[in-house]
This record gives sequence, C-alpha cells and structure tokens, in this order.
Amino acid sequence: MHAMRFCMLQAMDWDHVKVFLTVSRLGSLGAAARVLGQTQPTIGRRIRAFEAELGQALFQRSAEGFVLTDAGSKVLAHAERMEDEALAFERRLAGQEAQLAGLLRVSSSEWFGARVLAPVFARFQQLHPQVCIELVTDARLFSLARREADLVFRIRPFDDAEAVQRSVMQMDYAAYAAPALPAPRAGDGSGCALITMDSAFETLPDVAWLRERLPNATIALRSNNREVQAAFCAAGNGVTVLPRLLGDQVPGIRRIDLGQAPPKREVWVGFHRDLRRLGRLRRLLDFTLAALGK
Repeated sequence: MHAMRFCMLQAMDWDHVKVFLTVSRLGSLGAAARVLGQTQPTIGRRIRAFEAELGQALFQRSAEGFVLTDAGSKVLAHAERMEDEALAFERRLAGQEAQLAGLLRVSSSEWFGARVLAPVFARFQQLHPQVCIELVTDARLFSLARREADLVFRIRPFDDAEAVQRSVMQMDYAAYAAPALPAPRAGDGSGCALITMDSAFETLPDVAWLRERLPNATIALRSNNREVQAAFCAAGNGVTVLPRLLGDQVPGIRRIDLGQAPPKREVWVGFHRDLRRLGRLRRLLDFTLAALGK
C-alpha cells in the first residue's frame, strides 16, 4: 500500500479504527458488535466505510470469519500504535482525577464477582453514590494496557511491566459432594463421577489434584464456571473441587475428606500504573482490601 494511505490513518475517525481493531481481534462482526455495544449492521457499515476511505480491502470473508488481508495486516500495526497512544492519553488524564465520582470498570471471575466482590462494592457505592462500578465477570484475562478494565482480580500474577499489583488473599479449596452421595475412597474413585473445569483450564492445580485423588473416576461434567459446577454437585451428580468461599455457601453440598486438602491459590489484584493517582480507584481498592482482611 502506498505510504500516503498510511498517513491518512492519522486523520481517521477513531471510531472506525476501534471497530477495525475489534473485528480483527474477534474475527466476526457479531462478536465485535457485542463488545462495542453496537448492532452488527452498524459494525459492517463502519468496516466498509473504513475500507472505502483507505481504498483497500482490509478483511477477507471466510468460513472461519473475518481474516485480515495483507493490506489489513499492515494497517493493523499502525492502528495498534494509534490505540496505544489514545489509551495512554486516556489513562494519564484519568490518573489526574481526584474526585470520588465517575466510572470504574472492574473484572473478575464469575463466582468471585458475585460472592466476594459484589457485597463489598455494594457497601462502597452506598458510601460513594457518585461512583459507578461496572463489574464484568469473565473467564478471560482483561488487558490493563488497553483499558479493558481499570481494576482486575485474578488467580495469577500479572506479567505486564506497567501493572501495579499485590496479593489480595490466599484462597482455600475443598472437595464437595451432595450429602446423599457416598464419599469416594481416596486413591481410587471407582464408581465415582467428577465435576471439573473444562479443557482450557485443565492445568489448574485443583483439577490435577482431583484426578490424582480419584484416578479411576469418570468425568460427569466439565465447565469453566464454578457456579455451574456447584449446582451440578448439589444435584448429586458427582464430586467437585471449589474455592471454600463459594462451596461453603452453596446449599445442598458438603465438604468431603480425600486424605489431604487441595492446593491453595493466591488471588491478585492489579491496575495500570497510570491510574495510581485515580482517587476513586485507590479508595475502592483500599476499601476492598480492608473488607477482605488485607
């Protein structure tokens, strides 16, 4: 593509660039529409307008979805640099705010958000009603650099050099089963069914521990959602491992002894260093850590 075409990116509608980046990362108009809060036809029109403005086809429509053309790959590198600058500017401005008002986007897993964070955030918001908390519960890891979230809770440390992070708590796990289900024999598990994480999370320590404790058991259910696992367990369909903060609250299941406790995990919280002076973020973080005993 002619160099002049790339220079045009500097004057592009930033909304078009954001749509282009989202489609390139997710591979479909529908997925991009859900993330951006727009309709699929609107996303399609923006992509066509962006292609017309550049005079190049940026995507190839295939059975697998939207795939970048060679021209699209070249535009992507420039668009990502634009995104980095725009997001750095947003973070720097946000970090200068001291008032306890405005939006805070927080990310965590489903069960941790519902069982642990939501009650704490409810008390915080009652004290600071001008702060709007957007709690997004998802299994995927959100990017602090792209400001997909301002504050992220997760069970592994951050490898981003620009992340400010700390350990929130050490989380205990336990094995659970419905009261009517006979407790399986540790080291065997014959005739027992397991409820565990899906294949994307099969390397988690508690997943490996459960298979080691009950090597002859079959798999009844795989799910990336701990609440789903707990519900399946309460229905009497098998043995599962859950964080005790969740499992001890679920009616219809009880802790069982398999000879040793599952491995513990650390919960980490992180935010981008550009937001370290953002008053509402610091206040929410301090409030949450105090509520969790840190």
